[in-house]
Amino acid sequence: MDTGTHFMFGLGLGGLAMIDPVIATHPQGPVAIVLATVAGSNAPDWDMLLRFKSNADYIKHHRGLSHSLPAILIWTALTTLVVSLLFRDIPWGHIGFWVFVSVVVHIFSDLFNSYGTQAYRPLSKTWVRWNIIHIFDPFIFTSHSLAIFLWAAGVARPQVIFPLLYMMLAVYYGWRTLVHRKLTKNVPFSDPDGKPGDRYTILPTLSLYRWNIVRQAGETYKIGEWDHGTIRWHESLTCENHPAADASKASPEVQAFLGVTPFPCVSVKRQTWGFEVHWVDIRYRYRRQYPFVAIVLMDLSYVPLQSYVGWLSDDRLEKRLRMNTY
Repeated sequence: MDTGTHFMFGLGLGGLAMIDPVIATHPQGPVAIVLATVAGSNAPDWDMLLRFKSNADYIKHHRGLSHSLPAILIWTALTTLVVSLLFRDIPWGHIGFWVFVSVVVHIFSDLFNSYGTQAYRPLSKTWVRWNIIHIFDPFIFTSHSLAIFLWAAGVARPQVIFPLLYMMLAVYYGWRTLVHRKLTKNVPFSDPDGKPGDRYTILPTLSLYRWNIVRQAGETYKIGEWDHGTIRWHESLTCENHPAADASKASPEVQAFLGVTPFPCVSVKRQTWGFEVHWVDIRYRYRRQYPFVAIVLMDLSYVPLQSYVGWLSDDRLEKRLRMNTY
């Protein structure tokens, strides 16, 4: 999920913690536990500090070890220690339990979107991505906002509001999961142009009733959407097989990119000074663009001149390329 949603989860879990009588009756309990759950809900994303090193390092490691099985215990222990030192009168076990819940909810919720995590490390480095919930889900964010407002306004007790909120969200997650499974099963049979061996992936959008579709046949991707029971195809991309594309794989930026995407597609532009190698991630089509990219500029002997990996619109990418080639 996005940072804002993780923050809202932290506030919501702080409200849910009011069902713990030790927290609810302590004079500093509500303040301490909200601080603890907000910190726990955002702790796994401290790997964002790797951006200061390089985009490639951030993309390579984001949602890796920081979202793994051992990380749950590490983040819980560190956050509990800090909050317990600030609020020494509150039993650390009660703080630690709710921090643990908030860290688990963060990592578990990230499994539902298309980016995924390496949650099974160190047992496996496989990326786990369930493609069920968009990275920003309006229903999840809005329902949290309403519950927190009702709590802050004193309209209802948190012991009532937040158990109802999380029971409702459990039903919502279950419903979305069932819909995704049904579409994954039925979409291939609903596509009149599909062929045996084509691979279909159903991806969430901001809408409850519209899903993106990726159909892969060899090196060709077809990108479309399922909208209220109808398939609409938008465009096809054919990935190039070019020596410059192969040479670009030695770039740390491209290696980081290829390490996180299940749908890479490459194109090569010949220039007077060499080649522009463009890698795009098919998952993230937005306004006819693919903003998650890895770019390598190389001379005619395939020696890298410049490289970049990250999120850029087509306009900003074109400006960056012009700056790097003059």
